[in-house]
Amino acid sequence: MADSVVLDPVDLHILRLLQNDARTTYRELAAEVGVAPSTCLDRVTRLRRSGVILGHQLRLDPAKLGRGLEALLLVQVRPHRRELIGPFVERIRALPESRALFHLTGPDDYLVHVAVAGTADLQRLVLDEFTSRREVARVETRLIFQEWECGPLLPLGGAPADRPRSGSPAPGNDADPDA
Repeated sequence: MADSVVLDPVDLHILRLLQNDARTTYRELAAEVGVAPSTCLDRVTRLRRSGVILGHQLRLDPAKLGRGLEALLLVQVRPHRRELIGPFVERIRALPESRALFHLTGPDDYLVHVAVAGTADLQRLVLDEFTSRREVARVETRLIFQEWECGPLLPLGGAPADRPRSGSPAPGNDADPDA
């Protein structure tokens, strides 16, 4: 488990604002938090370097890109040894259909979130990319009917010292604060 980083109320306020609108400019962020823009830039840079901020992502709608069928694949790898799982993980991560990959405890070793055009593509993916591999002992498929995004990691409220001073920004965390 990664070591946690000590964050003060200003850091937490910056993170709360950015996780809800990563397109917030440093000038807007500094004004909302009550620090100079240069201080805000230094703090965000430090949060990036320390690994608290992992990056910024552009989210795409798979259905609008012709991949309207999403599924979760539960995969057992046997034997479950490092020399087999390394190449397996790299191969699955390289597949354009793969959206997320999780290493699990319990009877299944991996959970793979995939997006494909339809059932024929899902069948091809399972047969050609998963069950054809020697180390894959079993694959169970679960179709995703609907997906909901959950709340932010840091709730907008918090200690009084790090609560936002004005209205909360609209939810969203998929762009860059440098805009």
